[in-house]
Amino acid sequence: MIGLIQRVSSASVVVDNKCVAEINQGILLLLGVEVNDTEDIAKKMAKKICNLRIFSDQKGKMNLSLLDKQAELLVVSQFTLAADLRSGNRPGFSTAAPPSIAKTLYEFFLNHVNEHYIICQQGQFAADMKVSLVNDGPVTFNVKIN
Repeated sequence: MIGLIQRVSSASVVVDNKCVAEINQGILLLLGVEVNDTEDIAKKMAKKICNLRIFSDQKGKMNLSLLDKQAELLVVSQFTLAADLRSGNRPGFSTAAPPSIAKTLYEFFLNHVNEHYIICQQGQFAADMKVSLVNDGPVTFNVKIN
C-alpha cells in the first residue's frame, strides 16, 4: 500500500461539480492499493498515518500527530501511485490491485480509521475527481507499507 501524505490547511474533492468531501487543517492522503496488499497492511497504514508526527508543537518542531492536533483526514483513492515508470514513457500498472480488490481494501482502510482512530472524509472511488488543496509548509511524505 502506497500513501502520499500532504499536510494541508484545507482540501476538498469535487465530483461532477459537487463537493463530496472537504477538510480544514489536517492531512490529505492519496492512497494506492497494490496487488499483494492485505487487511493487515491496511491496518498498519492506518496506524502510521494517524500517528505520524508531522504537525508542529509549540516550539515549531514536527512532534504532533493528526490525533494530537485533533486535525482532519481526507482520503482519496489513487491507483496511479502504483505505476511502474522504470522503462519507457508510458506508465505500467501491473502492480496496482484490480479495481474490485482495491475498492475492498480502500473501504476496509476507511472503516478501520473511522472505528479506531478518527472520522475521516473520503473521495469517491474510481471517479473523475477534482482535488484541491492548500499544502501547509509545504509538507509532503511518501509512505509504503508492505
